[in-house]
Amino acid sequence: GNVSLYNETNGVAIPPTPAIGGVGVIDDVTRAARIGGAIAGDELIAVGVTRGHLGQSLYLRELFGIEAGPPPHVDLEAERRNGETIRKLIAEGLVTACHDVSDGGLLVAAAEMALAAGEGLDLKTPVKARRAAFWFGEDQSRYLVACAPGAGDTLLLKAAMAGVQASKIGRFGGAMIRLDTNDAVSLLDLADMHDRPLPDYMSAYSAPETRPMPMKSDDIKKMILEALPDATVEIEDLAGDGDHYRARVISSAF
Repeated sequence: GNVSLYNETNGVAIPPTPAIGGVGVIDDVTRAARIGGAIAGDELIAVGVTRGHLGQSLYLRELFGIEAGPPPHVDLEAERRNGETIRKLIAEGLVTACHDVSDGGLLVAAAEMALAAGEGLDLKTPVKARRAAFWFGEDQSRYLVACAPGAGDTLLLKAAMAGVQASKIGRFGGAMIRLDTNDAVSLLDLADMHDRPLPDYMSAYSAPETRPMPMKSDDIKKMILEALPDATVEIEDLAGDGDHYRARVISSAF
């Protein structure tokens, strides 16, 4: 896939971002588990080992402005084992919704599932877990799955038989996302915060008073000649829209 090694934003280089794409075949799409399939009463189960790795996490970056520490360890055997277990659970009809755990950890993934389903969530932190590390840690090879009421114990047993750690962490329903009964946010408020920023940004950017005006070919040529007085400059309008140009410059400065 695309490997972006030299991209930048606002003049600041971004980390190298090689991308790998994978394509699979689903024999029966009616049995596919999607992010938004949960309904009220469904149990939420975390699949995979949560150690609470916070290095290079979204939590540290957004709340504390820290981008430090090693990235989470990747165990390829665990990736294979957990992924195959999830596939089998879905094929057996035990899973009503499924989502990978990535940036932001379990809490962000759970919120994304709740938004997609239009259902609130009651979440519980395990007794011995460090709260921030458990919910925001970005350990790899993990999934969140929803299952029908009463099916959770069967799912946990099948996961254990496959050598995969899994635990119940919540239940869908209501209009709020609650964490340990102490912290809560309205699903409507969260949906607004989730959906509004990009349209607002695009609207502001496209407003006449803020939208940058494209340079004309003569302006580009003038700018080049001011820097390189002896240059021979040829400007080509690539798209014919007065906004995308290519300049051919010959100068003794090169």
